[in-house]
Amino acid sequence: MINKIILGLMLLLPEMVLAADDVLNGANTAWILTSTALVLFMTLPGLALFYGGLVRSRNVLSILMQCFAIAGISSILWLAAGYSIAFSDGNGFMGGFSKAMFSGIQESTMSGDIPESLFALFQMTFAVITPALIVGGYAERMKFSAVLLFSAIWLLVVYSPITHWVWGGGWLQEMGLLDFAGGTVVHITAGVGALVAALVLGPRRGFPETPMMPHNMTMTVMGAGMLWVGWFGFNGGSALAANGDAAMAMLVTHISASAGAVTWMFYEWKKFGKPTALGSVTGLVAGLGTITPASGFVGPAGALVIGVVAGAVCFNAVLIIKRKLKIDDSLDVFPVHGVGGIIGTLMAAIFASSQLGIFSGDGLAEGMTISSQLKVQAIGVVSTALYTALATYIILKFVGVVTGGLRVSPEDESEGLDISSHEERGYVL
Repeated sequence: MINKIILGLMLLLPEMVLAADDVLNGANTAWILTSTALVLFMTLPGLALFYGGLVRSRNVLSILMQCFAIAGISSILWLAAGYSIAFSDGNGFMGGFSKAMFSGIQESTMSGDIPESLFALFQMTFAVITPALIVGGYAERMKFSAVLLFSAIWLLVVYSPITHWVWGGGWLQEMGLLDFAGGTVVHITAGVGALVAALVLGPRRGFPETPMMPHNMTMTVMGAGMLWVGWFGFNGGSALAANGDAAMAMLVTHISASAGAVTWMFYEWKKFGKPTALGSVTGLVAGLGTITPASGFVGPAGALVIGVVAGAVCFNAVLIIKRKLKIDDSLDVFPVHGVGGIIGTLMAAIFASSQLGIFSGDGLAEGMTISSQLKVQAIGVVSTALYTALATYIILKFVGVVTGGLRVSPEDESEGLDISSHEERGYVL
C-alpha cells in the first residue's frame, strides 16, 4: 500500500513542479511592487525636476506638464494596446492584440511567480519614462498638442514593437541579445528619437550663439538624486525576483553611476578649469544609462570600467553634438542616453564573459564567445537605431501635418511656453 502511494506521488511530481511555477512568491512580488514605485518615481518627480531645472525659467512648467501628460497618456495606451503589442504572442517583430485592455489578466493570473497585473504595471513604468526622456531633445520649442500626439504614436509604433523584439519573444531575444533592463529598448530608442526630433524641429532661437544655461541647478540636482535612487528599481527590478541577480544589478548600477559622475567631474575640471554640478549629474546619468543593459550580466569591476568609459565618452559626445555638429539636442538626450545605451549594450558582451579574471561577469550563454556575442549586440544596436530613426522621422512629419506644424511660433517661443501654452508661470516675481 505504501509503495503504491509513493509511486503515485512520483507520477504526480512533474505536475506538482509545473504547478509550483504558477504559485505566487511573496518575496518576489513585494520586491517588484517596490521596484515599480521606484521606476515611476524616476519619471515623476525625478526626470520632471531634472529636466525642469535645465531649461530656462520661462519654460519650466511646460517641461513638468509634458512629463506628467506623457505619463498619463502612455499608461492608458499601454493598457489599451502597448502591453499586448510588446508581450502577447505574435511574430518576431510584434505581438498581437490578445492582451489588449489587459484582456485575461485577473487577480489570479500569473507571470512566472508574480501576478501578471504587477508585471504589466512594472513594464508600464518603463513605457512611461521612455517617451518622457525624448522631451529633452525638443524642449522649449514644440507645441504641446504635437508633444502629446507624437508621444502617443511613438509609444505604439516604436517602443512597443522593439520591446517585443528584445523582451517579448521577438527576433532579437531569439538571437540571444543581452539587454537586462533597457539599453536598446529604452536608452537607444529615446536617444535616437530625441536626436531625430532635434534635427527635424531645428534649433531653439539663438542657438548656438546665445548661452542657454539651466535656470535652477538645485532642482536639477534634486531630480538627478531621485533618478539615482529610482534606478535601483529600474535595474534591480528587471531581475523580476528578489535574488542574487537583483542584488548584483543594484550593486553594479551604483558603482557605474559613481564612476560616471566622478569621471565626468574630473574630465571637466581638467578641460575647463572647474568642476560643475551640471557636469557631475550628467555624468551620473551617463553611468546609469550605460550600465542598464549590462547590469544583470557583469560584475563590480566590470561596472567600474563601464562607468569610467561612460563618463569620458558621453562627455565628448556632448561636445561633438552641441559644438561641432551644432545640433540642438536641448538636454543632451542622445549623447548621454543614446551613446550610453550603445556603449553599454556592446560592453555587456565583453564584461559578461567569465574569462576576464576580476572583470568577469555572469558568463555568456553556452556556445557564445565574446566575438560572437558582440556581433549579436551590434545587430541589436544597429537595428534598433535604424528602425527608431526612420519611424520617428515619419511620425514627426505626420504629426506636423495634423497639428499644423511642430513648433510654436517665434513670438510664443520668445515669451516662453509656460505662458504661451499653459497661461501659467513657474515663478511669481
